Amino acid sequence: MAQLEGYYFSAALSCTFLVSCLLFSAFSRALREPYMDEIFHLPQAQRYCEGHFSLSQWDPMITTLPGLYLVSVGVVKPAIWIFGWSEHVVCSIGMLRFVNLLFSVGNFYLLYLLFRKVQPRNKAASSIQRVLSTLTLAVFPTLYFFNFLYYTEAGSMFFTLFAYLMCLYGNHKTSAFLGFCGFMFRQTNIIWAVFCAGNVIAQKLTEAWKTELQKKEDRLPPIKGPFAEFRKILQFLLAYSMSFKNLSMLLLLTWPYILLGFLFCAFVVVNGGIVIGDRSSHEACLHFPQLFYFFSFTLFFSFPHLLSPSKIKTFLSLVWKRRILFFVVTLVSVFLVWKFTYAHKYLLADNRHYTFYVWKRVFQRYEIVKYLLVPAYIFAGWSIADSLKSKSIFWNLMFFICSFIVIVPQKLLEFRYFILPYVIYRLNIPLPPTSRLICELSCYAVVNFITFFIFLNKTFQWPNSQDIQRFMW
Repeated sequence: MAQLEGYYFSAALSCTFLVSCLLFSAFSRALREPYMDEIFHLPQAQRYCEGHFSLSQWDPMITTLPGLYLVSVGVVKPAIWIFGWSEHVVCSIGMLRFVNLLFSVGNFYLLYLLFRKVQPRNKAASSIQRVLSTLTLAVFPTLYFFNFLYYTEAGSMFFTLFAYLMCLYGNHKTSAFLGFCGFMFRQTNIIWAVFCAGNVIAQKLTEAWKTELQKKEDRLPPIKGPFAEFRKILQFLLAYSMSFKNLSMLLLLTWPYILLGFLFCAFVVVNGGIVIGDRSSHEACLHFPQLFYFFSFTLFFSFPHLLSPSKIKTFLSLVWKRRILFFVVTLVSVFLVWKFTYAHKYLLADNRHYTFYVWKRVFQRYEIVKYLLVPAYIFAGWSIADSLKSKSIFWNLMFFICSFIVIVPQKLLEFRYFILPYVIYRLNIPLPPTSRLICELSCYAVVNFITFFIFLNKTFQWPNSQDIQRFMW
């Protein structure tokens, strides 16, 4: 069976890479010049490739650290010595974009290893399910699209997944180092390094909680009421955190991540903030509806697992049973939508992104729409939490806190910000039946076909510019 799974994996990876190479060729023919954010990334990488590393050569419009450029130089530069290629060829647009295609192969392998590690191996979880799950996430539309442009998504995903894998295997020093590499691609990836530390803490808390539940009832007096379970957990956490032995054990396990956290704090102090370069368009704010958009995004792309008549029926039954609680949640959600909805200037002005049309045709058309969508947000959030019930309460707490910190401060609504939390989520739900995976993969293939076709063939021009514009995520 293991050998057969190896054949399945090799076939899936080979076919995906072949299709990706064909698409890469189509992209290269259509895009001879840098497009969108590439106008900043590609010239900067080429300066690094030519050996110009001084700060005076840095483009002030770039807001991320130079991890992508440094890795790119380390990958393409040896081609000069090995193949005798000229610097002009090695530092070309096509070669630099190809680095992300290599990252996509690494991501495919890491996703497979993570599915084997995260998902319990039993008879119900067949090899075809693991390979199909890997293939599905590898071609996840929002991530897959950016494998063909010189953006930070593919490399950011690679180092974050690698750090998570090393964390699960207990190699925390390596995990923290890889977390630092991810931070060099995108500053917010520091939160996923914190998530790795939180994963360790959640595991120890879960073990202690299970032990506590097995003890006699007189150790923890019975608590009754609507929030009894919550109060029990809170009481347990307080007791656990008061133990020097427990805290010292967690410190010994997580010290590499703590050290990385101190380095991040030093960076923020020296830099005067998280963003480098142009900060005017990347100001942090409390954009609470971003969490609702992420729930909707996850529901849309995972609808075979999150949306079904039985789930809707269960949800409605729960709403009726706990109608006071859901009424309060609805009021709070409406208030957050009312007071904390922001529309970034790029969202309103840049008609090359799909989010421009989502905002214009859904949210801007009628003011009341954003409030009418609140019940759908609540259902999406509940469905996501319900699909993660196989994970411990402490793991869920860590995941939702980290997702909140990554997503909510972003003023700009952009689907790219949802990629990492979505992938982490999708990795940790129980392996779905093969039929659902085939449905999910088929939908992803259709979405990818449509988005690639539109990007490559449905071009347009702005009235005041001769440049060719394209629609993209």
